[in-house]
Amino acid sequence: MFIGLCYGRREMMKRKDNDVCEVIYVNREKVLSVQERMKPETTIQRLAETFRVLGDPTRVKILFALSQEELCVCDIANLLGTTNSAVSHQLRVLRNMRLVRYRKDGKMAFYSLDDDHIRNLFDEGLRHVAEMRT
Repeated sequence: MFIGLCYGRREMMKRKDNDVCEVIYVNREKVLSVQERMKPETTIQRLAETFRVLGDPTRVKILFALSQEELCVCDIANLLGTTNSAVSHQLRVLRNMRLVRYRKDGKMAFYSLDDDHIRNLFDEGLRHVAEMRT
């Protein structure tokens, strides 16, 4: 098991930031404890991809709209002032990441958030941003 150091002594001497340790010390107990609980690489990759998808303002607007109401592509396009094609493309990305789902009602397809986990993640993100202002 490898436990490396963040910065070499020479690198530390060059840095003037106060946000790094001024001494070289690794708390092996803490590192081993976290290593034992570290999620598998595939899980980390999926989470990173989810956050990457959430990094697009248009997709965030769509998720916000769907957190309020179940909507069809035309509703979302009208709300965002864009085309049905552009919205469909973004919905496909969100659907592939299992962030949204749709249900058919005759010739209409209505979209909603995939589940409460997505709603909670989105709500927590909004709370975090709101708290940053204060």
